[in-house]
Parts: sequence; C-alpha cells; structure tokens
Amino acid sequence: MPENPDDDPFHDCELGPDAVLGTRTFHDVLFTDDTETPMNVLTGETPAHSQATVKEAKEFAASVDTDTPQIALPASVETQIETQSKPYTSAAFFHFKATGSLERHRAYHAAYEADAFAVDFEADYASGDLTITVDRANES
Repeated sequence: MPENPDDDPFHDCELGPDAVLGTRTFHDVLFTDDTETPMNVLTGETPAHSQATVKEAKEFAASVDTDTPQIALPASVETQIETQSKPYTSAAFFHFKATGSLERHRAYHAAYEADAFAVDFEADYASGDLTITVDRANES
C-alpha cells in the first residue's frame, strides 16, 4: 500500500483493487427490448414517450458528452410515468445501478481512473448483461 494516500487510487474506497480485479458479469442490468414500460389501463397501449428501441437507447448513451463511456440503463416505470421520460437513462458503465453497490461503483471508478489498471466492459443489450474486466496494466 502506498505511503502517500494520493498515490493510492483506492484510498477513498471501501473496497480494494482485489474486489474488482478479473471479469465479472452483472445480469439483467441494461436496457433491453423487454424493459418494462407503463401501460395505459384504459387503452392497453404503451404511451408514446415510453416506446423506444435498444438502438435509440445506445445512441442516447453514446451521445452523452463525457470522457467516461456510458451505458443505457432501464428507467423505472414510476420515473417514466412521473416525468414522461423514455424507458432508459444513461450512466457510466460502472454505475451502482449496474454493479449493484455504491462500494463496487467507487472501486471500479478508481480502477478506471488509475493508470495502474486496464478496465474494459462489454454491454450486451440483447441479454441485458454487462461484463466488466479489470486487469493490472502492464508495467514497462
């Protein structure tokens, strides 16, 4: 462990690098064509604002102006109704809604920001699965 906390990208994290090293798949966390949408009980139809495709969701996530790669996550039915929003939202690929915990979110974020780690992810919108791989960067 580095003597200076500024040299340790995990100094603010509850989890250390061992918690995120390797490959982990988070199941059913991405927006898919099967993401639940609200239905008008009078007409039996989904409101126009909640109709969307995976292609639209992926394009939306890619359009977010940030240096951190984004993924499309499903929006809750309640959010879709209250805000009349699309059934998806974008977030960093290591967002706690995808990784399951704020502690894991912070650890993946630390690894992503640190030169000592190589972080990659694969978003499978057909299955809804997100796979994140973290390796130690090659030291030359």
